[in-house]
Amino acid sequence: MIKIALLTCKEFPDLIPTDQKLIPLFQKRHIEAEAVIWNDESIVWSDYHALIFRNTWDYYLMDESFSLWLDKIESFGIPTFNPIPIIRKNKHKFYLSEMAESGITIIPSIFIPKTRSLNLSSLLPSTWQQAVLKPAISAGSYLTRRFDVKDIENISEEYETIANEKDLILQKFIPEIQTDGEISLVFFNKIFSHAAKKTPKEGDFRIQSQFGGKYMPYQPSEDLLKTAQSIVNYINEDLLYARVDGILIDDVFHLMELELIEPDLYLDFAEGAQQKFVNDAVRAIHRDNPIY
Repeated sequence: MIKIALLTCKEFPDLIPTDQKLIPLFQKRHIEAEAVIWNDESIVWSDYHALIFRNTWDYYLMDESFSLWLDKIESFGIPTFNPIPIIRKNKHKFYLSEMAESGITIIPSIFIPKTRSLNLSSLLPSTWQQAVLKPAISAGSYLTRRFDVKDIENISEEYETIANEKDLILQKFIPEIQTDGEISLVFFNKIFSHAAKKTPKEGDFRIQSQFGGKYMPYQPSEDLLKTAQSIVNYINEDLLYARVDGILIDDVFHLMELELIEPDLYLDFAEGAQQKFVNDAVRAIHRDNPIY
């Protein structure tokens, strides 16, 4: 029997509830799936025929260790979903710069490499009234600050040490996030499955549930689907899953992130989503393990 690991982290050793439901569905397809903490040193990785990234939600806090672990898994030749080269690139949000250069509309952003002399005043466009600053490797609003331009000197000082250690992204604050929310479109095998809308609690801009954000199913327009599909198709490699996150500004979709590592796929938001994910995963696993 094929044995696979659904990768998670110490905070969620048994996966989140929606991903736990995948395990019996894999079993019905004669695949033994189990939750495995990615940095558990007791794991014998050669025991697994494939690894699927699911709830590895602490990787950005230990990027060096995570990168070394990716190298080790790659050296073993174990198939991963998504593939490790995709994971490596997607964890650093400067990929958005390349996508923008290719013609994809992103949130107005300034990409700041590590520096010992952070000077946001010299970088901030004069038309911006508010901005958001965050590390290029981050998740869940980690070290993320929204600020008014009048506070820019204080923010530069506050982030001076961080800028010496991390690449940063400075983005224009989009007020629509507080009223219209963020849209997430989920794709399996580059085919659209379902979507969700996420809105922050009143007075906040962070849409994550731990900050009081609310999630609900969402029906995208045909135009939005076409735009999201073109974003997913920008990636030439095969993808088991992708989540396109963005916001509509004057009916134009602006990409915030293309999540290819460990996004919550909102599997309870669409009937049959778990089964569809498993079906596509099984096809990918058999493709990379033809002996089975």
